[in-house]
Amino acid sequence: MKMIIKYFTTLLLLTLFIDGVTAQEKAPEAVRKTFAEKYPGENDPDWHKDSNGNYESNFKIDGESLRADFSPNGKWIETERSIKKDDLPKLVKDVINKYYSGWEIAEIEEVDHHKKGRFYDVEFKQKGKNKDVEIKPDGTVIN
Repeated sequence: MKMIIKYFTTLLLLTLFIDGVTAQEKAPEAVRKTFAEKYPGENDPDWHKDSNGNYESNFKIDGESLRADFSPNGKWIETERSIKKDDLPKLVKDVINKYYSGWEIAEIEEVDHHKKGRFYDVEFKQKGKNKDVEIKPDGTVIN
């Protein structure tokens, strides 16, 4: 009986080790290289492939959770982090208060995007409908 328990314990540990190694290898080398250049010292991202075929990395820097997206050829697309309404720039809050005061905020993300630059993705919810609004730090709505 002890031998069986030892065998299954060893098998379980080996499976966990192999899964941990392959998780780091889910992203192509070009993606991992760009990630390492953009986030030096961060060596433990969780990789997932999204519905668009891009690679998402979830990781932490200084205890803060981030998500970065990369194309299969390694091009950085964007990095997002969740924030609170109090952390938004004043001009972004002004837009929300003026045009969306009756809407409940479901989520806010600060996004750095390769083409759009920095913006705030505010997800509103009202009567079962969700609406994402992208707002630049100067208050310009871009979608």
